[in-house]
Amino acid sequence: MRVLIIEDEEKTSSYLLRGLTELGYTADTASNGTDGLHYAMEFDYDAIVLDLMLPGMDGYAVLENLRRHKNTPVIMLSARGAVDDRVKGLRKGADDYLPKPFSFTELVARLQVQTRRRNENLEATVLQVDDLVIDLLARKATRGGQRLDLTAKEFSLLCLLARHQGEILSKLMIAEQVWDMNFDSDVNVVEVAIKRLRTKVDAPYPAKLLHTVRGMGYVLEARDDAPQAEVA
Repeated sequence: MRVLIIEDEEKTSSYLLRGLTELGYTADTASNGTDGLHYAMEFDYDAIVLDLMLPGMDGYAVLENLRRHKNTPVIMLSARGAVDDRVKGLRKGADDYLPKPFSFTELVARLQVQTRRRNENLEATVLQVDDLVIDLLARKATRGGQRLDLTAKEFSLLCLLARHQGEILSKLMIAEQVWDMNFDSDVNVVEVAIKRLRTKVDAPYPAKLLHTVRGMGYVLEARDDAPQAEVA
């Protein structure tokens, strides 16, 4: 993990640098807001520890400028622990706020939480199963680099299966989450949708990803030497 420390108090900055380095982190330091913003914009950090009271450009200004271009997680530090100060920092884009004096162990725990959330969010924007790639933000799916022409429901169905990659989903589970409905097991809306999706996702490609598990449901996964997928 690479962390940027923007702190003008040399004692605090050195303390954080030494502690994070001992834990195996890579850490850079800046002693004023202007240099700190330059580092934050120039390099990619997993998280930033930002003091509020800085010479030249205070923490609020650094945060406002940073948020115009990047969403790097920021933990704001300040000796001013008033509720209004904390609220202002959070509204300007801070992800967390830690009043001074603070526990180093708590700071590390908060850094870990923020970077974990960031990684989860990054992973959640793109789903991939073998050569099938689903971009949730752009709402498009490609396989082997070729865009798949999917309806809104087909895209939702594919996303559900991809989020549960390797898990067998029953027809009832699929109907409840994609169509927001409960239905009798004889209704074939899911079967029809799976057939249509399969013609677009699997039919043109030798490796099949969408599989039927008889009596149980459907699963999206890459299989080594997988036999031809069963008909829904």
